[in-house]
Amino acid sequence: MSDATITDLYEVTMALSFLREGMEQPATFSCFVRELPPERGFLVAAGAETVLDYLAGFHVSREDVEVFAEVLQRPSADLAPLLDLRFTGEARLVPEGRVVLANEPLLEITAPLPVAQLVETFVLNQLSHQTALATKCTRCVIAARGHPVVDFSLRRTHGTAVAHQVARLGAMAGFAGTSNVAAAHAEDLPAVGTMAHSYIEAFEDEETAFTAFALCHPGPVTFLVDTYDTASGVAAAARVLAALGRGDGSAIRLDSGDLARLSRRARAMLDNAGLPQVRIIASGGLDEYGVHDLTSSGAPIDAFAVGTRVGVSADAPYLDSAYKLVSYDGRPVMKLSAAKATSPGSKQIFRRPGCLDVIGLADEPAPADSTPLLETMMRGGERSTPRGRLEDAHQRLTEDLAELPATARRIRSPQPVRAMVSHRLSVLTDRVRRRTEREMLAPFRMHA
Repeated sequence: MSDATITDLYEVTMALSFLREGMEQPATFSCFVRELPPERGFLVAAGAETVLDYLAGFHVSREDVEVFAEVLQRPSADLAPLLDLRFTGEARLVPEGRVVLANEPLLEITAPLPVAQLVETFVLNQLSHQTALATKCTRCVIAARGHPVVDFSLRRTHGTAVAHQVARLGAMAGFAGTSNVAAAHAEDLPAVGTMAHSYIEAFEDEETAFTAFALCHPGPVTFLVDTYDTASGVAAAARVLAALGRGDGSAIRLDSGDLARLSRRARAMLDNAGLPQVRIIASGGLDEYGVHDLTSSGAPIDAFAVGTRVGVSADAPYLDSAYKLVSYDGRPVMKLSAAKATSPGSKQIFRRPGCLDVIGLADEPAPADSTPLLETMMRGGERSTPRGRLEDAHQRLTEDLAELPATARRIRSPQPVRAMVSHRLSVLTDRVRRRTEREMLAPFRMHA
């Protein structure tokens, strides 16, 4: 069984019907987010690499056909038309790290209709989820105002695969490291970590615990100081670091309580102990909102560890995303449903300075001073561009954020930028709407 079975059942039944009807002409599907979640002024495109790997390897095997037949409770012979389907089409995507706005296509796929339909579920799942995570991570970096942010999310994400994605996307956003050993190794990221309260509790007292840890691990160390009483923990950490001469590069971690107040007290204690170089790291239920409040208050915190709330994008765990047919066999099509109408035709996003984007048709001339965002990354079912690098994605993100209005970057009550629609796309939308209403609704109205 391959990734072809990671799909919704109705994708299978639709694809089978298309094949039996001989409907295998090229279809273009567009994936986009209708509306940004609350408290979001922008999104960060992510998931392209996962999607390209999936499309390049997409193949309906005999085992897949047997699975489809079993779940449909039908003979395998009935599902035989699906056998050996592969993705042989074209994929245009927004490169990872680009800032995107509502209604802008993250991806457009053009392929024979049955295959373009079958891949919908996986494509939508990965682009939606990874874009939500990348956006959350990016907002944490913005909130930190230049202070390092590290990923501590592995233990509470919705699965270890997601945790790997968080570590990778955090690095794309600008995180300084991850506690996830496997992800750090696979993605060549700095691995970071401190200690748990259980380590402290296993020893007779904090000072003994800190000493043992420092003697075991050469170089800078980070001591968790709030197992019992934060002030006494800071004092014990200061004594050990001073006695061992290990202050340079070392840190203490605050994981609970009033982090702003505790960090001020800890900073004073460390300075008074002759350890101004010892950093303070804050953790404990932080995301961009908590980080923003701490940096805004001027708390003397040097770095932030974010975990659960970021790993599950707690305040915005999903996107109002869609994967819609916009053209079939050269005929532009659209959906007319109230509040969910789509626009027809293959599209392009034209990025102008200040992220004053224009959504237009893929074949129309680019407006002056604009750059197309959608890039053809797959032709004939094979990658046509090199695998993307995290460093390049981070650079794209840094440049786009600099262009984004400050009001859209705000952590609380941001004002999203809205993309404009080109004249040619507006004209096509009106024409297809009238044609669709005439062809689909006129018979109904005649008999009403």
